[in-house]
Amino acid sequence: MDRLLTILSDGRYHSGENLGKELGISRSAVWKQAQKISLLGILLESKKGCGYRISGGLELLDINLIHRQLSPAVKPLLLKIQLLSTVSSTNILARQRAEQDNASGWVVLAEEQTSGRGRRGKSWVSPYGCNLYLSLVWGFDGGVKEIEGLSLAVAVVVLRGLRLLGVEGLSLKWPNDLLYQNKKIGGILLEVVGDPSGYCQVVIGVGININMSGQFSGSIAQAWANVSELSDSRVGRNQLAGIIIDQLLLLLSKYKKTGFMGYKEEWLQYDAFMNKKVKLLMMNNSVEGIVRGIDNSGALMLEVDGAVKIFSGGEISLRGFE
Repeated sequence: MDRLLTILSDGRYHSGENLGKELGISRSAVWKQAQKISLLGILLESKKGCGYRISGGLELLDINLIHRQLSPAVKPLLLKIQLLSTVSSTNILARQRAEQDNASGWVVLAEEQTSGRGRRGKSWVSPYGCNLYLSLVWGFDGGVKEIEGLSLAVAVVVLRGLRLLGVEGLSLKWPNDLLYQNKKIGGILLEVVGDPSGYCQVVIGVGININMSGQFSGSIAQAWANVSELSDSRVGRNQLAGIIIDQLLLLLSKYKKTGFMGYKEEWLQYDAFMNKKVKLLMMNNSVEGIVRGIDNSGALMLEVDGAVKIFSGGEISLRGFE
């Protein structure tokens, strides 16, 4: 099926007969593979006398094209890029790799996730070939104290990467969501493997909606938008993947020295809820207040009944009021 997808990704019609010859299979086998492609949520058209085509084409991920986006400074920092067609979750795979060995600088991407995850255990809808699902592993010698505010800093550099491709109008929602007019564009999930007070590895998961079909709206519990809708020029998946990897490696290579303070002002510049009333949802209760920014560690500063209280990440979700 992967070979058939590659052929059809050009968006042109290909006859069943020609596809069968190219793949070395019968026309009925081509038809069966075409049905499997349709089940992935890909808009596959079949027209008598013309054959099959993927409407609008499909940009499949390509390691060589991704590598071309990397700057010379980050190439020595990259251990490996692994590209998979389907995976349960790139973060799960990256965690497993980190638990087995030192995987600092290892990146995994997938065309599709069958069990994509976001913060607080929420599912992340991850259809085939239309978004970006990426996880990167990085090691820190000084334990979790060295990664204070890292999830917010990651959100900043992901936003930078999108702006490099002409995507404007984005904002950040504490602690690590990317929004466009209060619609979710992307999210970030950090998980730690190893010694909390010594050498540990951080798995950084990034998910970005690029060109997801509206047919998946029923599976998503919140408003969302595609990056492709926000730029005058086409946003390529390979180009974006390379730029995000480049930005992340640059961030991580110097984070021990800069810490979150190197990114705090930029985060505040794009804060979607500064001086706005919000509700924080926690395990067993909720708190309402007015956002007054973030502190030097990336914790949320919330004014509650006239007093500013500090809330760290973890199992906390922020909700705005209409």
